[in-house]
Amino acid sequence: MHQVRLFFIALQFFTRLPIPAWVGFEAAWLQHASRYFPLVGVVVAAVAAGVYYAAALVLPAPVAAVLSTAASIYITGAFHEDGFADTCDGLGGGMTKERALEIMKDSRVGAYGAIGIVCMLATKLSALAMLPPRVAVAALFVAHPLSRLAATALIWKLDYVRGEGKAKPLAQQMTTAEFAIATITCALPAAYVLATNAMTPAAMLAAIIAAALAALWLGRLFVRRLGGYTGDCLGAVQQLAEALIHVAVLATLGHGAWNA
Repeated sequence: MHQVRLFFIALQFFTRLPIPAWVGFEAAWLQHASRYFPLVGVVVAAVAAGVYYAAALVLPAPVAAVLSTAASIYITGAFHEDGFADTCDGLGGGMTKERALEIMKDSRVGAYGAIGIVCMLATKLSALAMLPPRVAVAALFVAHPLSRLAATALIWKLDYVRGEGKAKPLAQQMTTAEFAIATITCALPAAYVLATNAMTPAAMLAAIIAAALAALWLGRLFVRRLGGYTGDCLGAVQQLAEALIHVAVLATLGHGAWNA
């Protein structure tokens, strides 16, 4: 029952979705709720995939992709997109660690953030729209939990650099056992996708590599520029990994422009 409570706490923290009243709340639970961050991604994927499937029955794939993405943004409150934009602003406009963190804390969106979020969303939407509908639905069930696992890896391995912040309660500690739980909750939908042949093994491998590269590259960048990570950095990793997963899956289908 405690594990169920931790999942609902994570769901409440990362989405707008309501949770049962009996769950209750204790601040200490937040320290261990991050293990279910990828499982929250499964819930978000279910909503996004449901919207995509229903829309694709009567509308072209690009429209279904936009509506699906809009649904995922709505239920998460643009939490991760906001972190991505703030990270772009901070790393783009801050020459020192202190200045970068100061910019990232500012609620206003600057040029780097605006350009970054437009490019990221354009990449995600165009790649998703180009996937065959069945593969697109499968990709959503892989991309949402896997991208969140990539962000969770920062909590597991790096230091939180702010003295205070919204993500601090989740970032104070994460054991290897907790990260293993996060990995398992991510692996289950991926295994189902493979078992139903909705995605090829090559596409799944490409997706895993894409998520790992996003986490490794941004993780190293955050350590070099900031000395660790912030809550915004988690959002940046999640968003970049999600976009790259869609691109990686699409790349395995042989739809390159020169092949057209």
